[in-house]
Amino acid sequence: MSDRERPSGHPIERARTLSVVVAAVAALAAAALLSHPLIDWWLNALEPIAIELERARRLAYVASGQPLPGTPDLANLSGRLAAQGLTLGAPVFVRIFKREFELELWMQRGDRFERFATYPICRWSGELGPKLREGDRQAPEGFYTVTAKALNAASRWHRAFDLGFPNAFDRAHARTGSLLMVHGGCASVGCFAMTDPVVDEIWRLITAALNGGQPRFHVHVFPFRMTPENLASPRNPRWGAFWQELERGYAAFETTHVPPIVGVCAGRYIVAQSADRQAGGHEIANSCMDLGGHKG
Repeated sequence: MSDRERPSGHPIERARTLSVVVAAVAALAAAALLSHPLIDWWLNALEPIAIELERARRLAYVASGQPLPGTPDLANLSGRLAAQGLTLGAPVFVRIFKREFELELWMQRGDRFERFATYPICRWSGELGPKLREGDRQAPEGFYTVTAKALNAASRWHRAFDLGFPNAFDRAHARTGSLLMVHGGCASVGCFAMTDPVVDEIWRLITAALNGGQPRFHVHVFPFRMTPENLASPRNPRWGAFWQELERGYAAFETTHVPPIVGVCAGRYIVAQSADRQAGGHEIANSCMDLGGHKG
C-alpha cells in the first residue's frame, strides 16, 4: 500500500503523527532548557575552553609549517585583485571578528567597498570583551583608525600596525594600554597575530592605500559577527550594552558596504551611514554633533 492509499487512521500514519508530536515537544523542551540560567552559565563557562582549543589547533598548523585553513592564495595577489575588479592602491577597510578568528580586508570599487579577502587570525589573547587596562593581556574591541605613522616595517613580529588603542571611547572609560597591534607571527599579549606571510599581503594592500591618498583606514574589531543569533546567545552579560553599540557600526556597514561615520559622545559610540566616496578616512573623535542627521 502506498502512502497515498493509507487512511489517516492507519498505524503507520498514527506512528508518523506521534513522532512529529514527540519531536515538537522535544524541541520546545530543549528551547526551554537552553534558556535556563544554569545552561547559560555552562555555555559561558565552555566558550573560553573552545577558544583555547582553537588557539592550540592554529598553533599546531603553524608549528608544522602549514598555512592556516582558509588562507588565500598569497602567491597570486595580482590575479585575485584582477578577478574582483580591484586595484592595488584603492582605499581599504578592515574588520576583525575575535570568536571566528577572522580578519576581513575590504577595498573600494566605485561607490562601495568589496570584500577582497578573509584571512585567518593565528592568535589573539584574552577573552570576548573589550580591553580595560594595561597588562590585562586582552585584545581590544571597538572602532579604530590607522595612519601611516602607526606602521612599523621593522617590528619584532615582522611587520605591524598599531590600532590606536586607547581611542576616544576607551579614554572616556579610563581604559589604559598601548601598542595593540596587528602583526606577523603567532603569539599575542593583546594583539592580533596573522603569521608573517599573511601580514605581508595585508601590509602591501594597506601601504598602497595610504600611499594612494587614503589618510587613514578604519579597523572595526568585534567580539563575533554581530548577527541577531550571536547577540542573543548566552554570553557575558557584562558587555551586552557595549556590544549593542558595536552592532550599530556593524549594521551600518552591512547595509551600505560603505564604512560608517563614527564618533564618541558622552562616552558612547555614535554611528551614521556615510555616502562619502572617501568614507573610511575620517577620524574617530569626541563629537556630539549630529553625524549626517543620524545618531547611534
